[in-house]
Formats: sequence, C-alpha cells, structure tokens
Amino acid sequence: NDRLLADPLYLGFRRRRLEGEDYDRFVERFVLGVKRNFPNALIQWEDFAKHKAFRLLERYRERIPSFNDDIQGTGATALAALLTASRIKQKPLAAERVVIVGFGQAGVGTAKAIATYLQSQGLPPEEARKVVWPVDVQGLLCQDDPSLEPWQRPFARKREEIAGWKLKDPQKITLEDVVVNVKPTILVGVTAQPGLFSTKLLQQVAKEEARPVILALSNPTSKSECTPEDALAATGGRALVATGSPFPPVSLEDRTVETSQCNNLYVFPGVGLGTLVAKAPKITDEMFLAASEALSAMVSAEEQERGLLLPPLTSVRQVAREVAVAVAKKARDQGLGRLLADEEIE
Repeated sequence: NDRLLADPLYLGFRRRRLEGEDYDRFVERFVLGVKRNFPNALIQWEDFAKHKAFRLLERYRERIPSFNDDIQGTGATALAALLTASRIKQKPLAAERVVIVGFGQAGVGTAKAIATYLQSQGLPPEEARKVVWPVDVQGLLCQDDPSLEPWQRPFARKREEIAGWKLKDPQKITLEDVVVNVKPTILVGVTAQPGLFSTKLLQQVAKEEARPVILALSNPTSKSECTPEDALAATGGRALVATGSPFPPVSLEDRTVETSQCNNLYVFPGVGLGTLVAKAPKITDEMFLAASEALSAMVSAEEQERGLLLPPLTSVRQVAREVAVAVAKKARDQGLGRLLADEEIE
C-alpha cells in the first residue's frame, strides 16, 4: 500500500509484502521459531488468502498442531448445524443433496466436513463426496474445467453426470440450473453476494423438499445470501435456517422462529483447548468431526422447536468446554493424545 508506506506516521513494517519463495521461507522460519521457543504452542492460520491457506495448512498440519479457522472452523460449525437439522428431519445426511455455492475456503471446508462425517458413517470416500454439488463463479464445477484449483478438484463432478440436464446455456451450468436438476435438499451459501438466494430459487428448493435447509453463511448482514425472513416466507415457514450474521427472530402466523448464527466462535476455542490439554502433535479431521458432533448434541429439543440449529451464543463458554472435552477424547482414542481417563480430561 503505497500511501501507508509513504506515511511518516505508519507504524508497520516498511517493506513490500512477500510473495513466492521469499514468503514460503518466511513462514517456514516463523513456524520453526514457534516450535523452538514455544514448544507447546498451537498455530491458528487466520485470514490467509485462499491460494496460500490450503497450501500452508497441508504443509504444516502434520508438523505442528495447527488449523485454519476459515476452512476447518467454518466447516465444523456448518456440519454441526446440518447434524441438528438431520435430527429434526429424521433423515440421514447421506440421503441429502447438498449444493454449496462459493467454493473457496469456507465452501471447501464445509464440503470436507460433510465428507469426513459420511465416511465415519461407512460411506466410501468417493460416495461421500458425491453428496455435495459445488458451485463457484463459473457455475457448477466439472472435472474437465482447466481453471479448477487443486482443493476444488476432489468435489468436481464428472461431465457424464449432467448429460441429461436441460440447460439454458450448455457453456455455463448456473446455480439455477443446478437447483432445477439436482433438486437440492440443503443449500449452503458462502459467496458474500447479497440476495443470491432469490425468492424464486428458494421456492424451487421448497418445491422438492418438505424441510429444506438453508445456510446463508456470508457476513456481515449486508452480504447475506438471504435473510431468515426471506427463506421462511419463500418456503411457507418450512425451512430450517442458519446464517453467518445475527438476525432477529421471525414472527410467523403460528409461531416465532429464531435463527442460529453459524459462527466459528462455537468451534475454534474448544478445538484449541482440547488439543493443548491432550498434548496432541497434530489436529486431525476426526478431531474436528468430534467438535461438530459435540456442538450439535448441545442443542436441546426445546431449542430445536424454536428453530435453532446451534446452541444459543450466550452459552459459548460451556460450548467451548464441551467441544474441548470431545476433541481431547478423540485425540486420545486416535493414539495422538495423552492416555487420560474421561474424568481426567473433564
């Protein structure tokens, strides 16, 4: 930023931002420095650009206890909301059709969390990934698309899967095309495009599904793909909704519906605490899955009746504790954490 670099009152480091090999070497020296000086520390990768975030996570996740909140924290929180919705609907997640719009860090993180859960339920990896239909700026992601990023590729669809679809333009398979042809039961938005989930789109989803799940996860409020009011109005009050931003309760004819704020705050403090208590050398996908399951289990039947898919944010300290206990137990059971009895972990 030239203006800041030239400002005599600028307190930052007066150098251009590092890129390429210089950047990688700097991060490497930082991680080695943390390991040397703070051997019991955990690193949380926060707000990294997506082309760096996935690469850094893969490079260091086996070498030091670390996680990326934007990828794994978002995915774990979204999965918890979906597990609660699954209980309410009495329908297994494996039987759902999930369309995720916006396939960057949050979208891929949510897709990976869903796939990890389904694999834990016995689905082979490829079948678990097939539950998810990924949509990004170019439309539905297909395997023959040369612009695919490495982290998107595992979830891209084969071209033959869409051979019989009716399309407005065969060159670009739009979100509308996907909704009409896939008939999703769950719609997840992480696009920062306000109003992307139009009334027409939401009505189309509700036409095929008795209790559609709508996760409009972008924040702040002004960027949300739809409001809870939009989702409930378009679906005759049948939608199960969570949002990335806080929204007031919605009054329907017969009841008032509250909306959970699907915020990473539910997950990352507990994951960090549980990992440190366990003294685990790394954080696994299964530890995040344990966090999701513990979080979802905290939603009472009465809270589900009110429309909540996650516990109230006011209970976030208790949530962090429950998540931490679940993560520490999972680390122990995977042979990564200290050999402590459940009571000792508590």
